Amino acid sequence: MSSDYQRIVSLVPSLTELLIDLGLATRLVGRTRFCKHPLNKVRAIPIVGGTKNPRLDAIRQVDPDLVIANREENRPEDVRALADDFEIELTDIGTIEDALIAIHRLGKKLGAGDKARRLITQIQHRLDERPEEPELRTAYLIWKDPWMSVGADTYIHDVMKHWKLRNVFNHQNRYPQFKLDELSRYNPDLILLSSEPYPFEEKHLPRVEQACPGARVLLTEGEWFSWYGSHMKHAFGRLNVWRKAIS
Repeated sequence: MSSDYQRIVSLVPSLTELLIDLGLATRLVGRTRFCKHPLNKVRAIPIVGGTKNPRLDAIRQVDPDLVIANREENRPEDVRALADDFEIELTDIGTIEDALIAIHRLGKKLGAGDKARRLITQIQHRLDERPEEPELRTAYLIWKDPWMSVGADTYIHDVMKHWKLRNVFNHQNRYPQFKLDELSRYNPDLILLSSEPYPFEEKHLPRVEQACPGARVLLTEGEWFSWYGSHMKHAFGRLNVWRKAIS
Protein backbone atom coordinates (compact mmCIF):
# COMPACT_ATOMS: atom_id res chain seq x y z
CA MET A 1 0.00 0.00 0.00
CA SER A 2 1.64 3.23 -1.14
CA SER A 3 0.56 6.85 -1.20
CA ASP A 4 2.03 10.31 -1.13
CA TYR A 5 -0.08 11.05 1.95
CA GLN A 6 1.56 9.78 5.12
CA ARG A 7 0.37 12.35 7.69
CA ILE A 8 -3.40 12.76 7.70
CA VAL A 9 -5.73 14.76 9.93
CA SER A 10 -9.39 13.75 9.79
CA LEU A 11 -12.03 16.20 10.99
CA VAL A 12 -14.88 13.84 10.09
CA PRO A 13 -15.72 11.03 12.56
CA SER A 14 -17.22 8.70 9.94
CA LEU A 15 -14.17 9.10 7.71
CA THR A 16 -11.71 8.60 10.56
CA GLU A 17 -13.34 5.21 11.08
CA LEU A 18 -13.19 4.56 7.34
CA LEU A 19 -9.46 5.27 7.13
CA ILE A 20 -8.77 2.96 10.06
CA ASP A 21 -10.84 0.19 8.47
CA LEU A 22 -8.89 0.69 5.23
CA GLY A 23 -5.71 -0.05 7.18
CA LEU A 24 -4.50 3.55 7.40
CA ALA A 25 -4.52 4.07 11.18
CA THR A 26 -0.76 4.65 11.40
CA ARG A 27 -1.03 7.59 8.98
CA LEU A 28 -3.56 9.46 11.12
CA VAL A 29 -1.80 12.18 13.12
CA GLY A 30 -4.94 14.01 14.24
CA ARG A 31 -8.68 13.51 14.76
CA THR A 32 -11.60 15.19 16.52
CA ARG A 33 -12.86 14.29 19.97
CA PHE A 34 -16.01 12.94 18.29
CA CYS A 35 -14.02 10.35 16.35
CA LYS A 36 -14.87 7.36 18.55
CA HIS A 37 -14.82 4.29 16.29
CA PRO A 38 -13.06 1.92 16.56
CA LEU A 39 -12.31 2.92 20.14
CA ASN A 40 -9.27 0.68 20.60
CA LYS A 41 -7.50 2.40 17.69
CA VAL A 42 -8.67 6.02 17.85
CA ARG A 43 -7.35 6.34 21.40
CA ALA A 44 -3.81 6.48 20.08
CA ILE A 45 -4.53 9.32 17.63
CA PRO A 46 -4.02 12.87 18.96
CA ILE A 47 -7.15 15.01 19.36
CA VAL A 48 -7.09 18.34 17.53
CA GLY A 49 -10.39 19.76 18.80
CA GLY A 50 -13.97 19.22 17.65
CA THR A 51 -15.69 19.15 14.29
CA LYS A 52 -17.04 22.70 14.68
CA ASN A 53 -14.11 24.09 16.66
CA PRO A 54 -10.88 22.41 15.54
CA ARG A 55 -7.70 23.73 17.11
CA LEU A 56 -5.92 25.14 14.11
CA ASP A 57 -2.71 25.56 16.08
CA ALA A 58 -2.73 21.87 17.02
CA ILE A 59 -3.30 20.87 13.40
CA ARG A 60 -0.42 23.04 12.25
CA GLN A 61 1.77 21.50 14.93
CA VAL A 62 1.28 17.95 13.61
CA ASP A 63 1.97 19.28 10.08
CA PRO A 64 -0.29 17.02 7.97
CA ASP A 65 0.11 16.55 4.24
CA LEU A 66 -3.67 16.05 3.96
CA VAL A 67 -6.68 17.26 5.96
CA ILE A 68 -10.00 15.48 5.44
CA ALA A 69 -13.06 17.66 6.00
CA ASN A 70 -16.77 17.72 5.20
CA ARG A 71 -19.07 20.54 4.09
CA GLU A 72 -21.65 19.82 6.76
CA GLU A 73 -19.47 18.64 9.64
CA ASN A 74 -16.92 21.46 9.47
CA ARG A 75 -17.21 25.24 9.32
CA PRO A 76 -16.24 26.92 6.02
CA GLU A 77 -14.01 29.44 7.80
CA ASP A 78 -11.95 26.66 9.40
CA VAL A 79 -11.60 24.83 6.09
CA ARG A 80 -10.50 28.05 4.37
CA ALA A 81 -7.93 28.79 7.07
CA LEU A 82 -6.46 25.30 6.82
CA ALA A 83 -6.45 25.42 3.01
CA ASP A 84 -3.91 28.25 3.19
CA ASP A 85 -1.35 25.79 4.58
CA PHE A 86 -2.49 22.24 3.75
CA GLU A 87 -4.13 20.17 1.05
CA ILE A 88 -7.81 19.65 1.85
CA GLU A 89 -9.98 16.72 0.80
CA LEU A 90 -13.43 18.29 1.20
CA THR A 91 -16.24 15.75 1.08
CA ASP A 92 -19.91 16.55 0.47
CA ILE A 93 -22.18 13.66 1.41
CA GLY A 94 -25.94 14.01 1.10
CA THR A 95 -26.86 10.54 -0.15
CA ILE A 96 -25.78 6.93 0.12
CA GLU A 97 -24.41 7.19 -3.42
CA ASP A 98 -22.30 10.20 -2.37
CA ALA A 99 -20.94 8.14 0.52
CA LEU A 100 -19.96 5.24 -1.74
CA ILE A 101 -18.23 7.64 -4.12
CA ALA A 102 -16.30 9.13 -1.18
CA ILE A 103 -15.12 5.66 -0.11
CA HIS A 104 -13.89 4.96 -3.63
CA ARG A 105 -12.21 8.35 -3.98
CA LEU A 106 -10.43 8.23 -0.62
CA GLY A 107 -9.35 4.62 -1.10
CA LYS A 108 -7.86 5.41 -4.50
CA LYS A 109 -6.20 8.63 -3.30
CA LEU A 110 -4.61 6.95 -0.28
CA GLY A 111 -3.43 3.75 -1.96
CA ALA A 112 -6.16 1.52 -0.52
CA GLY A 113 -8.28 1.14 -3.64
CA ASP A 114 -8.69 -2.65 -3.42
CA LYS A 115 -9.91 -2.52 0.18
CA ALA A 116 -12.26 0.33 -0.68
CA ARG A 117 -13.78 -1.64 -3.56
CA ARG A 118 -14.33 -4.68 -1.33
CA LEU A 119 -15.99 -2.50 1.28
CA ILE A 120 -18.30 -0.93 -1.31
CA THR A 121 -19.32 -4.40 -2.49
CA GLN A 122 -20.14 -5.43 1.10
CA ILE A 123 -22.25 -2.30 1.61
CA GLN A 124 -24.09 -2.88 -1.65
CA HIS A 125 -24.90 -6.42 -0.51
CA ARG A 126 -26.51 -4.98 2.64
CA LEU A 127 -28.57 -2.68 0.45
CA ASP A 128 -29.66 -5.61 -1.71
CA GLU A 129 -30.80 -7.45 1.44
CA ARG A 130 -33.30 -4.77 2.49
CA PRO A 131 -36.63 -6.31 3.47
CA GLU A 132 -39.74 -5.50 1.46
CA GLU A 133 -41.96 -3.71 3.97
CA PRO A 134 -44.85 -1.25 3.65
CA GLU A 135 -43.91 2.42 3.61
CA LEU A 136 -44.25 4.28 6.92
CA ARG A 137 -44.76 8.03 7.20
CA THR A 138 -41.94 8.94 9.57
CA ALA A 139 -40.71 11.90 11.58
CA TYR A 140 -37.05 11.57 12.54
CA LEU A 141 -36.27 13.85 15.50
CA ILE A 142 -32.71 15.00 16.18
CA TRP A 143 -33.19 17.77 18.78
CA LYS A 144 -35.58 19.19 21.35
CA ASP A 145 -36.17 22.75 22.54
CA PRO A 146 -36.22 23.67 19.74
CA TRP A 147 -37.63 20.51 18.21
CA MET A 148 -35.83 19.66 14.98
CA SER A 149 -36.08 17.04 12.26
CA VAL A 150 -34.31 16.38 8.94
CA GLY A 151 -35.10 17.72 5.49
CA ALA A 152 -34.90 16.26 2.00
CA ASP A 153 -31.31 17.30 1.28
CA THR A 154 -29.70 15.32 4.12
CA TYR A 155 -27.95 11.97 4.26
CA ILE A 156 -30.39 10.82 6.96
CA HIS A 157 -33.31 11.50 4.62
CA ASP A 158 -31.74 9.33 1.93
CA VAL A 159 -31.21 6.47 4.37
CA MET A 160 -34.84 6.78 5.48
CA LYS A 161 -35.98 6.65 1.86
CA HIS A 162 -34.00 3.48 1.17
CA TRP A 163 -35.72 1.71 4.10
CA LYS A 164 -39.20 2.95 3.11
CA LEU A 165 -39.50 5.50 5.89
CA ARG A 166 -41.23 8.38 4.15
CA ASN A 167 -39.93 11.59 5.69
CA VAL A 168 -42.88 13.81 6.68
CA PHE A 169 -40.55 16.82 6.37
CA ASN A 170 -39.51 15.97 2.81
CA HIS A 171 -40.90 19.31 1.60
CA GLN A 172 -38.21 21.16 3.57
CA ASN A 173 -34.41 21.25 3.50
CA ARG A 174 -31.64 20.97 6.06
CA TYR A 175 -32.95 20.68 9.63
CA PRO A 176 -36.45 22.14 9.98
CA GLN A 177 -37.71 23.32 13.35
CA PHE A 178 -41.29 22.72 14.46
CA LYS A 179 -43.52 22.97 17.50
CA LEU A 180 -44.15 19.62 19.10
CA ASP A 181 -47.88 20.25 19.46
CA GLU A 182 -48.04 20.73 15.67
CA LEU A 183 -46.35 17.44 14.76
CA SER A 184 -49.66 15.57 14.52
CA ARG A 185 -50.55 17.75 11.51
CA TYR A 186 -47.98 15.79 9.51
CA ASN A 187 -49.85 12.56 10.29
CA PRO A 188 -46.81 10.35 10.97
CA ASP A 189 -47.18 6.61 11.42
CA LEU A 190 -43.83 6.48 13.18
CA ILE A 191 -41.75 8.97 15.18
CA LEU A 192 -38.09 8.14 15.73
CA LEU A 193 -36.15 9.81 18.54
CA SER A 194 -32.49 9.60 17.58
CA SER A 195 -29.67 8.93 20.03
CA GLU A 196 -27.65 11.75 18.44
CA PRO A 197 -26.96 14.61 18.22
CA TYR A 198 -29.51 15.03 21.02
CA PRO A 199 -29.38 11.96 23.29
CA PHE A 200 -33.07 11.08 23.45
CA GLU A 201 -33.97 8.59 26.19
CA GLU A 202 -36.99 6.67 27.48
CA LYS A 203 -38.00 9.65 29.62
CA HIS A 204 -38.70 11.68 26.46
CA LEU A 205 -41.19 9.20 24.98
CA PRO A 206 -44.32 10.18 26.97
CA ARG A 207 -44.17 13.84 25.94
CA VAL A 208 -43.96 12.95 22.25
CA GLU A 209 -46.62 10.24 22.56
CA GLN A 210 -48.97 12.73 24.20
CA ALA A 211 -48.38 15.28 21.44
CA CYS A 212 -48.97 12.74 18.67
CA PRO A 213 -51.16 9.90 20.04
CA GLY A 214 -51.81 8.38 16.62
CA ALA A 215 -48.14 7.57 15.99
CA ARG A 216 -45.80 4.88 17.23
CA VAL A 217 -42.85 6.50 19.02
CA LEU A 218 -39.51 4.69 19.22
CA LEU A 219 -35.96 5.42 20.26
CA THR A 220 -33.43 4.65 17.54
CA GLU A 221 -29.67 4.43 17.12
CA GLY A 222 -28.61 7.61 15.36
CA GLU A 223 -25.42 6.09 13.98
CA TRP A 224 -27.46 3.74 11.79
CA PHE A 225 -28.89 6.73 9.95
CA SER A 226 -26.15 9.36 10.07
CA TRP A 227 -22.73 7.67 9.97
CA TYR A 228 -21.37 6.86 6.53
CA GLY A 229 -18.05 5.35 5.43
CA SER A 230 -17.29 1.83 6.65
CA HIS A 231 -19.95 2.22 9.35
CA MET A 232 -22.55 1.70 6.62
CA LYS A 233 -21.73 -2.00 6.37
CA HIS A 234 -22.73 -2.68 9.97
CA ALA A 235 -25.44 -0.03 10.19
CA PHE A 236 -27.28 -1.24 7.10
CA GLY A 237 -27.23 -4.82 8.33
CA ARG A 238 -28.81 -3.71 11.60
CA LEU A 239 -31.32 -1.52 9.78
CA ASN A 240 -32.42 -4.54 7.76
CA VAL A 241 -33.21 -6.50 10.92
CA TRP A 242 -34.79 -3.52 12.69
CA ARG A 243 -36.95 -2.49 9.73
CA LYS A 244 -38.47 -5.95 9.49
CA ALA A 245 -39.05 -6.09 13.25
CA ILE A 246 -41.04 -2.83 13.46
CA SER A 247 -43.47 -3.62 10.63
